[in-house]
Amino acid sequence: MRTLDDLIAEGVEGRTVLVRSDLNVPLDAPPDVPPDAKADGHRRITDDGRIRASVPTISELSGAGAQVIVVAHLGRPKGAPDPALSLAPVAARRGALVGAPVRLAELAKGVPDLAAGDVVLLENIRFDPRETSKNADERAGLARELAALTGPDGAFVSDGFGVVHRKQASVYDVARDIPAYAGGLVLAEVEVLRRLTGPGRPYTVVLGGSKVSDKLAVIEALLPKVDALLVGGGMCFTFLAAQGYGVGGSLLEADRIDTCRTLLESGKIVLPTDIVVADDFSADARTRTVPVDAIPDGWKGLDIGPGSVGAFAEVLAGSATVFWNGPMGVFELAPFAEGTRGVAQAIVDATGAGAPGRRAFSVVGGGDSAAAVRALGLPEDGFSHISTGGGASLEYLEGKSLPGLAVLEQ
Repeated sequence: MRTLDDLIAEGVEGRTVLVRSDLNVPLDAPPDVPPDAKADGHRRITDDGRIRASVPTISELSGAGAQVIVVAHLGRPKGAPDPALSLAPVAARRGALVGAPVRLAELAKGVPDLAAGDVVLLENIRFDPRETSKNADERAGLARELAALTGPDGAFVSDGFGVVHRKQASVYDVARDIPAYAGGLVLAEVEVLRRLTGPGRPYTVVLGGSKVSDKLAVIEALLPKVDALLVGGGMCFTFLAAQGYGVGGSLLEADRIDTCRTLLESGKIVLPTDIVVADDFSADARTRTVPVDAIPDGWKGLDIGPGSVGAFAEVLAGSATVFWNGPMGVFELAPFAEGTRGVAQAIVDATGAGAPGRRAFSVVGGGDSAAAVRALGLPEDGFSHISTGGGASLEYLEGKSLPGLAVLEQ
């Protein structure tokens, strides 16, 4: 595939370059704002990791004299403008990071005149229903409109790794209309994931999250390749049920129990030995830590316990390669954050950045895991790589063809 370096070598001064970034960051409203307030000014970014990751490619193009139009989405609007999902806070945050204003423009109203080095951000591309349409002609129509913004000598740079597994107008179709290049972020992500397809041994995968059904495909794909697969989060309770344990009021997918029982036959899956349970799903609920065979009726398992953290850490300490996707509990609530914190710290310890004798290559698989690293105050440089794309990472490791990458390789 052609790369950003190739495009820069061709020369971009005075040319308009369309860049697809992944700026789908979590937003929240400050506590003093009424719940029904949805104005742009009332939204704040709670994790700007993806914005920071987008800066190098955009800045390199801008610094080389390109006129840069950034395309991105936020959340899942229903194909129509939604003030709560405006990219205005993202434009403001990026401007603050680079020390220069970033204008926000609407595709329907046109892009303002740009000078060399200018950067403009298009409003949430998913406000247009054609972006995610299953109809190829509808997507192609939007792609042509985006391509037309760049003029006769324009180019497209795909730099949103978190969306390359989507066959969408601004990810896939536009790359078929104008010369397309892989951005620095996408290239870095792919290089890291390729290392995981031929990993150093022992290779340990840590999976969490709420539903086992969301991870079955990647579990089935990875089991033959890993030495150990550590399971936490809400998904662990279906596995525990498959072992014959009662799980109280914990999240359970009863229709997946037989599948989990079959997967356990591999002998590679390591489950928690103790659980932090609560009588309610809240930060002020009553909690206790119990063995996995003693979860009280009606109580919910919301985190793995300290014994489980210790057991997982022992496996991680002897690993040469680690991939982690999904929190170990409801880390957003303080009483249930220690499992995720403990396992993440064990990965940092195994990685041992700068420490002699350490050898683990560790990858955080984006999504909630990356958010947890930052929310819990863990050192980002303590991991070998923190991905910007959770879903894209998993589908890559499953062996799926990712449309946004495949179109660049054609």
